[in-house]
Amino acid sequence: MANLKKYRVGSTFKLSQVSPGETPFLEGDTAAQVAEIDALAVELDEMQDLLHAEGRRKVLLVLQGMDTSGKDGTVRWVFSRTSPLGVRVTAFKVPNDDERAHDYLWRCHAVVPRAGEIAVWNRSHYEDVLVPVVEGWIDKAEARRRYAQINDFERLLVETGTVIVKCMLHIDKDEQRERLQARIDTPGKQWKFSMGDLEVRTKWNAYQEAYDKALRATSTEHAPWYVIPANHKRHRNLMIAQLLMKTLRQMKLKAPPVDPALKGLVIK
Repeated sequence: MANLKKYRVGSTFKLSQVSPGETPFLEGDTAAQVAEIDALAVELDEMQDLLHAEGRRKVLLVLQGMDTSGKDGTVRWVFSRTSPLGVRVTAFKVPNDDERAHDYLWRCHAVVPRAGEIAVWNRSHYEDVLVPVVEGWIDKAEARRRYAQINDFERLLVETGTVIVKCMLHIDKDEQRERLQARIDTPGKQWKFSMGDLEVRTKWNAYQEAYDKALRATSTEHAPWYVIPANHKRHRNLMIAQLLMKTLRQMKLKAPPVDPALKGLVIK
């Protein structure tokens, strides 16, 4: 397995240090890669069963990235063999009126994982230190306050039994152009395209800078960020699956002791 250390965000990290097109976690031919992803998906299902049986700890997978970076595709492939009863996916859209009436973390805290559950956030609380920064809705001082609040929020989750895995799906501007064009040109995918995507695309550099600052400020020991080269979709899926499985294995999950009353029990 390739080394994840290079992709873990530290205090001096820059997105420019990672090429979106590199594929260090791909080995063998296509068939071998697909087989590995499937095997990891099966093992993930087994691990989720143990997580549920243990019934104490939780896992939160945060997926962030520019439009078309593959957040939906990641969920579809990485959790392709996992029971839907054990994985809960939340997609964060533009805040509605009720959400805007509360603090920006309110809607996130409402959907944190339950005991024994894996929660996946398609976008997240990090939207609130990306869009407002790029659009100039908050100043640098407010951005710093939000970074600190996010770190405190995630520390609370960790200290109450949640293991957090944060992945930034990193694509380049040319790859995004191709994926947006494919949405326009492919019947059945046109609904995914929004004219607003083009406006956001004109601010590409500003978003890259906002990501740089947010990743460095909120990659902590208790909740580190990993940057996932995501131009190659299969590489993206495989890298995230391996990272998630490594995390679950390190948790050393165990099923609870068997009830002694079951010994010799025969169902008639």
